[in-house]
Amino acid sequence: MAVLPIVLVSDHNDVLTTKAIRVPRVDDEIRRLMDDMVETMFDANGVGLAAPQVGVSLRVIVLRVDNQIYQLANPEMVRTDGDQTGFEGCLSVPGWVGEVTRRMRVVAKGLNRHGKEIRVKGDGLLARAVQHELDHLDGILFTTRVNEGTLREVEPAEEAEEPGVVSAV
Repeated sequence: MAVLPIVLVSDHNDVLTTKAIRVPRVDDEIRRLMDDMVETMFDANGVGLAAPQVGVSLRVIVLRVDNQIYQLANPEMVRTDGDQTGFEGCLSVPGWVGEVTRRMRVVAKGLNRHGKEIRVKGDGLLARAVQHELDHLDGILFTTRVNEGTLREVEPAEEAEEPGVVSAV
């Protein structure tokens, strides 16, 4: 496994604002990408990471919530319910946080590392992280979803300590 460089908004790389391509099949190359993304997410102390954030325009996400690791290729939202509003940040937009309103509960489906269809059900942080990463796959950054007047710059230490901030989604 390898720690991959994270693409930043300041890099002006179109991969962050372009819709990612579906994975034709989960093979050793995709499994290696998933493993490297998990390693990168851990290294950056993140909650989630999408392949475009490491410069790969494929529909692959990884998540870590409550010590559970999720790895999905071609994830799609199946069902959503309720609303929640909370602060978010992003590994590709370091130093910025803002309030985002998202769905409280989600069910998403995708292919696991073995190419088998799975469903991920979650609420709260898991629901927020799934939605944030799916946005990345569609070329949407959290900054476009921030509630008006709530986007603000923070110091890295402040970002990590901000109560309720999902700073590394």
